Amino acid sequence: MKKKTKILLATVITLIVLTVVGFVSAGMYFYNVAVVPSHKTFLSNNKIKKNSPLYAGTKWYYNVKKIHWTQKSATGNLKLVANYIPADKKTNKTVVIAHGYMGSKEKMAPYAYIFHQMGYNVLTPDDRGQGQSEGNYVGYGWPDRLDYIKWMKKVIKYQGPKTEIVMFGVSMGGATTMMVSGEKDVPHQVKAFIEDCGYTSVSDEINYEAGQLYHMPAFPRWPLVPILSGITHIRAGYSMYEASSLNQVKKNHRPMLFIHGADDKFVPTRMVYPLYKASKGPKQLLVVKNAAHAASYETNPKLYVDTIKGFLNKYFK
Repeated sequence: MKKKTKILLATVITLIVLTVVGFVSAGMYFYNVAVVPSHKTFLSNNKIKKNSPLYAGTKWYYNVKKIHWTQKSATGNLKLVANYIPADKKTNKTVVIAHGYMGSKEKMAPYAYIFHQMGYNVLTPDDRGQGQSEGNYVGYGWPDRLDYIKWMKKVIKYQGPKTEIVMFGVSMGGATTMMVSGEKDVPHQVKAFIEDCGYTSVSDEINYEAGQLYHMPAFPRWPLVPILSGITHIRAGYSMYEASSLNQVKKNHRPMLFIHGADDKFVPTRMVYPLYKASKGPKQLLVVKNAAHAASYETNPKLYVDTIKGFLNKYFK
């Protein structure tokens, strides 16, 4: 082999190695940004004002008597924590509420209040790696779906076999709700699902946010997102491509209410339409005008609550 050819070959190999190392390093960086639980600068942390529709529920949740529940995660042997709030009058109806990305049971207070006012017992868990639950990664709903089925079974054991359950979630919690809906071992006591602004899949959402937050074009989003998914699979035990709300909701035959803000720029409104279309059971769609991400209730509280009440009245005694 000629000297020039050897030099060219060595240069090409070096460039390939450097490129691979660069992409893997970038993947590790984004794993820490997207998957490792920590303060996220791109999330809003605005305090709830007294004139906000969210205020009454937040205040109520802080003061109401709560029963502290724990369980082990379905995989990974992690301690998970939840608050159970019984209804004012004894009932078999319970809502299980899933929170959003880097959220907690406390942040779901306004929604817990809605259902408690409707006469439901309320269970608000903390997902893996968030709130008071153990874990060093965010599951985006995928490993969490199995944990929520365990929570449901715990509710049934606590309340008895005549329990009736609705699962409700917002944002990542909405995706979690849809991911639960496609599982075979969801207890028959689960009568309905309500999802608010969930994404079609984790890979779709990560790909979208790479463009929105980092203005990243199609390349290098590919191959960066697959590399990130591979790192997540190794370190957190799940693939961002298997974590699909869309594929799960295709297997759902229970009633589901889909809610989305018409001005959602974080989980784009367009995602709700294929999700709604895919569900095989009775279904309803509410797109709230002028509502940004996870702001449908705050934007139009009467429409939001009335729609939920009307939907659940069809399936709960």
